[in-house]
Amino acid sequence: MNISTATEISGDVGEVHGRNRHRKVAGSIILASAAAVTLWLMGQPLWCRCGGWSLWWWDIWSPHNSQHLIDPYTASHVLHGVIFCGLFFWLPSSVSLNVRFLTAIVLEVGWEILENSPIIIERYRAATIATGYTGDSVINSMADILACAIGYAIAFRLRAVKSLIFFFATELIVLVCVRDCLILNVVMLIYPIEAIKVWQLASL
Repeated sequence: MNISTATEISGDVGEVHGRNRHRKVAGSIILASAAAVTLWLMGQPLWCRCGGWSLWWWDIWSPHNSQHLIDPYTASHVLHGVIFCGLFFWLPSSVSLNVRFLTAIVLEVGWEILENSPIIIERYRAATIATGYTGDSVINSMADILACAIGYAIAFRLRAVKSLIFFFATELIVLVCVRDCLILNVVMLIYPIEAIKVWQLASL
């Protein structure tokens, strides 16, 4: 193979990667936009109803929680992406990387819509420490979808072992900071354990 041929092949590969990247970005924007419109039509505010314009909010006990761009639960959505990437690793090689990534975004969009449905909001209020939860603002949901995409990209690059370390390290940090994390959130939503709820409320 001569230098010119190798250069042409390298250029073709780079062009394919570029097209794939553009498709991922375009697909993600379309899906996130559809989610934003759906959530707005469901009655969720575009931004915090409290009138605060801070981009982040760290107090999970405040009515501002889940209403700004970033909050402690953003970390959970990063881990959604890590989980999806790990699960999709087992799909047949015939399933393209683009399809895997966009499927992860579809699942995250689906969860954002479900999470803001009346039945799930009421479940959160009744079973978890989120007693005042009213759903997410649209901007918060958009940030959650972006966080999932970032988590997927992180796991794709870290691979299995490092991704597991990243997952549990993130869970531990959030647990120490706010006495909640993705695992506890899922457990309490599906099968509430009173002892856990008492421990979480003790931080008030």
